[in-house]
This record gives sequence, structure tokens and C-alpha cells, in this order.
Amino acid sequence: MRCSLKRSLTVLLAVSFLLLLLLHGSSRQEQDPLEVQLRGLAPDTILQLLQPGGAQHILRDTAELSALHNISYQLLAGSPAPRKKFLAVGMASVQRPRGFYLLATLQSLFSQSTEEELQEMVVVVHLADTDPGWNVRVAATIAQKFARHILLGRLLLIHAPPEFYPTLEGLKRNFNDAEERVRFRSKQNVDYAFLLAFAANLSSYYLMIEDDVWSARSFLTSIRRALASQEGSSWATLEFSKLGYIGKLYRSSDLPRLAHFLLLFYQEMPCDWLLVHFRQLLTQKDVIRFKPSLFQHMGLYSSFQGTVNRLKDEDFQADALDLPDNPPASLYTSMSIFENYEPLKAYSLAQGYFWGKDPAAGSTFTIVFQQPVRVRRVRVRTGSAERPGDFLRAGLLELGQRRDRSRDCSSYVPVGSFKKGTLEQQGLESVLPGPVECVRIRVTQDQSEWLIIQSIDIWTTAGN
Repeated sequence: MRCSLKRSLTVLLAVSFLLLLLLHGSSRQEQDPLEVQLRGLAPDTILQLLQPGGAQHILRDTAELSALHNISYQLLAGSPAPRKKFLAVGMASVQRPRGFYLLATLQSLFSQSTEEELQEMVVVVHLADTDPGWNVRVAATIAQKFARHILLGRLLLIHAPPEFYPTLEGLKRNFNDAEERVRFRSKQNVDYAFLLAFAANLSSYYLMIEDDVWSARSFLTSIRRALASQEGSSWATLEFSKLGYIGKLYRSSDLPRLAHFLLLFYQEMPCDWLLVHFRQLLTQKDVIRFKPSLFQHMGLYSSFQGTVNRLKDEDFQADALDLPDNPPASLYTSMSIFENYEPLKAYSLAQGYFWGKDPAAGSTFTIVFQQPVRVRRVRVRTGSAERPGDFLRAGLLELGQRRDRSRDCSSYVPVGSFKKGTLEQQGLESVLPGPVECVRIRVTQDQSEWLIIQSIDIWTTAGN
């Protein structure tokens, strides 16, 4: 009894001391006092200090997933916040034969976010290795390095015990994959399914990443802007990287269905293929991917057998905050449109482009804003890597005012000309005395090649 009381008092004093350090320490110090205080302690001791009651078991009712029983998760560190956050960032991690990138991934997520952004975010790591000793050691290492974020409810470490997993033996060898690979990718599907089910009520949106990525600065703010551009649309998946499971955004309300889907077909194919099928089943036919990419693959060695994986996303930009505003607008063109390459694809922040047939002198592409705005910068890119010849040979960018009853402005002022298919003009807020109502691209010379407008980016400034 005395020993138990003494141990409880020791833990209570230690936690109180950690909280004092948390209150008085700076979250941006190079040497976090919490990390210093926890250094050298045994893994079990670190986890006990940050989780005084021991690893908690949280029951997630998965009744709506008819094929499953309730899952009792082991909460290794952290505690869910009392209110929903804006964004949950989730990743599953297992022991790799070579390389370990999880700490660098977490450091990037936290260091690339402002204090305001961190208050709207929770990171969930599913430590899903079959070796419980590895899970505890890694949890302790994470808890030591990121104690502040755990105590503030920004980081949760979970584990779904193996007894809840379906069989991983004797699985179908689709695509003639080796038995070992089938077992690995099937377990990975279940790892993600349990992670998704746990995270379903933590936030409004869920971002799937891998445990070996770099993050762009203020990625959460960039995601907010992307969501604003899709307001009113019935998207299923928004993509912020073109690689694997990296940077895939879902509404949290869709997570139970996605978890169920992965579990139903866990042995059929790899997770990234299943994610494509899920998007299509939710009637989103086309990929909606935003550029620049907000996440970059950093790992060299794969989690499967330690094979070398040099995949990189060439669209990644470490400082992606300089995103255009592209205010709500209607788009019109006098050119014939090829197939479904409509004008909106050039103006949307998502991937895609406009493709017009037979541009001639006088052909126009017009953006009519829903509300007048002050335009400070415009960038237009034409042509593409696949069709390098389909760029604008000669043209002008014009700003318009005095919108009449038609869908156009009655007065335009030229502000720049295209050079080799591109145009970028800054300082435009000083060109016109009042707000801009239209932006127009006007072709000034006949050309035999068709015209691809890859992107139209518009930055605005506050004020009328």
C-alpha cells in the first residue's frame, strides 16, 4: 500500500513538474526543457510520466461496420481533445528493415506550422508493428521528443491489438504478387482502416500521409484555401501530393465508410488502388489535385523489405504559402472548347487546364468576378509538357471595369503582353483607380496551333 502511494505521489509530482515546464517554456526553443527532463529515462517511465494511468484502452463503437466487432485501441500517449479540431493528420508506422523517418516527419509537421495552426490540428500515429516492444520504445522516443505536443493534445499515439486483425495467412495472390508482399499490403490496409476509424470524430477533415514525408510551411492554411475554392462541390478526395497515400484529404464524415471499404477488400489490392476506387464510388470521377504539392517523400528505404525507394514529387514546394486567391468568378471564352477541357480548369487551383481550338486574333478568355476586387498580381501560363506547341504566341492581359448587363465589362485597360506563352504582372492595384470586375486574355495574332491555358493565378488585396 505504501509503495503504491509513494509511486502515485512520485508520478503526480513528476507530471506537475512537466506541466510547470510546459507553462513556462517556449514552444519555439531550440532545446525543449521537457525533452531535457525526460532524457535518459526508461521507455516505460517516460510513458508513465506522460500517461499516469498507463496505456489507456479506448473502445470505438464500429457497429456501422457490420463485419467488425468493437475495437479496443491502446492509447499509448496523449488524450483526445474535448472539442473537434479542424484537421487530423494521420499516419501508420511499422518497423523498417532499414531507415527510420517517423521523428523527422513529426518534426516537420509541427515546425512548419504556426502556433495558431497547431491549435486547429491533431496528429495521430498508429504504431502498428507486430512487435509490442518496438511500439513501446518508439512511443517513448516520440513522447520524450514531443512531450509538449502530447500534453497539449496535439499528438496521439495509438495501437490496435493484433487480436482485432483479420487473418493474414493464406490470402489471395492477386496480380501474382509474392505471398510476403500480399501479407504486407493486406496488413497495411487494415492498419489504415483502424487508424481511420479512430480518427473519425477528432476533426472536421482528415489528412492521410506516410511516416516519411516533409511538409510545406503552413500546409494547414494552404489546405483551408483549397477547401474554400471547392465550396459547394461534392468532392470525395482532395490531393496535395501525387504520391501514394501522401496528402490525401477526406471529410471526417466519410472516414467510417472508407475504413469499412479498406477492411472489406483488404486482401484484394494495395491501399492506394483502393483509395482510387473509393473516390470513384463516391462519384468523383476526376482527380482533384492541388499544386504546388504540400508534402514530399523523404524516405530512401521502403517499409517493405527495406528496398530502395527514390520517389519524389517534383511539384513539391517547401514554402507553398504564396498561393493565389482566385476570387469566385464566371468564366467565358469565344474559342471552341476541346472535349471537357473547359475554362474553369485553368482558373481552379486544382490540376487541369483549358484547351481551346483554332485561336485567332480577337479571341478572348474572360474572367468575370462575382464581386469587384482589387487585383495586385496576375500570372498566366500557357502550353503544357505534353503539348508544348499549344501556347499563346501573341496576346494581351487586360483588366476591365464597368460591367454592363451582359457577361462582360464595357471598358478594358491592357496591362501586359505574353512572352513565350507566359505572363506575370505585379503592382496592378495602382493601374486602375477602382476595383476590377473582369480580367481578360485577348489573342492578338492568328495561330494554327490550339491553345492550352495551363493556369491563371490572381492575387488580390484588401479594400475597395
